[in-house]
Order: sequence, then C-alpha cells, then structure tokens
Amino acid sequence: MGKIKAMWEKDGYILRSSEKKDAENYYQQNYNPLDPEVARLTGCKASFTRDEVVSFFLSCIDDENRYDFLIVDPYGQIIGESVINEIDWDLRSANFRIGIFRSDFRGKGIGSWAIRMTCGFAFEQIHLHRLELDVFSFNPRAEQAYLKAGFKREGVLRDAVKDGDSYADDILMAILEDEWKKTGQLLR
Repeated sequence: MGKIKAMWEKDGYILRSSEKKDAENYYQQNYNPLDPEVARLTGCKASFTRDEVVSFFLSCIDDENRYDFLIVDPYGQIIGESVINEIDWDLRSANFRIGIFRSDFRGKGIGSWAIRMTCGFAFEQIHLHRLELDVFSFNPRAEQAYLKAGFKREGVLRDAVKDGDSYADDILMAILEDEWKKTGQLLR
C-alpha cells in the first residue's frame, strides 16, 4: 500500500505531497544557499551539499513513517515544507515541523494555513492521535502560529539550545485528535 497523496490550494499557494521530481528544485530554491535565519530558527547546520539535500529528500519520499509536503508559491517556486515524521503507528503519534525557507513569505499567514492543513491530514486522513513538536523560545511567531492551530504547551527544556552566545529554551508542544476535532476543524 502506498502513501496517501494530498494537495490543498489557497490564494494561489499550494501545499502538496513531495515527489521525486522535486528534489533538484527543492535544493536549488532553498538550500543554495540556505537562509541563515532558517538555520537559526530550526537549529540545523548553516549549509548542506547538494548530495546531502537531494539524497535525504529522495529517501523521505518512500519512508512509510513520514509525510513531506511542499509549500509552493503562485509562480511554482518551492518556498517551504510541512512535515509529519517519526510516525509511531502503534501509538498513532508523530512529530511535526514546518519551515518557510524564504523571508519574503514569512508573516503572511502561509505557515499558519499549512499547519492547519497538515494537522487536518494527520488527524483525518492518517488517523493519528497525537502530533508533537518543539519550538525555540527565540521564535515567538512560530509558537503563536502553533497555539492558534490548537497546539498546547507541554513543557519547557530550559536553556537547552543556544542562540548565538545566549542560551534559549526549547518549548515542547502537542495537539491531540480530540482537541483538533473541537478547535482545529473550525480554523480551516
């Protein structure tokens, strides 16, 4: 049985399942070079080789324990991703992450929309019970988008990450299927 494919559209933006043919554009449009703010907000390293990105991207397509969605602008450029990964099918639980790779698309509601669509997919299509994430305390805009979508704070790992020379917190958040049914569907 193959993975479920999905696609949503809003105001010319598309959120859709990743495909193998996207690998090169995904690298060229977002990692060549990687926006330093993306690396900071996600905690990843500052640069990746083409082979690292393309081979990882391709390995994700067939991984039955994850769903990778691309956020595409009205001109067909990949501007971000929304990912359900580390799926535990027995617990019906998974990790969630999202990234808007280009600064000119942040703060426009695109990420909030993608969060809602991905949560809907997680709870309504693949029938997860729990979706969890972590967000750094120096990314309050992302934390607010998660709260707006119905995620709840579950804990804080104090001074668990560095932001330059300063320590920052790693905030743990999650949303459960019954919480999504009460609030999340109303947001769509």
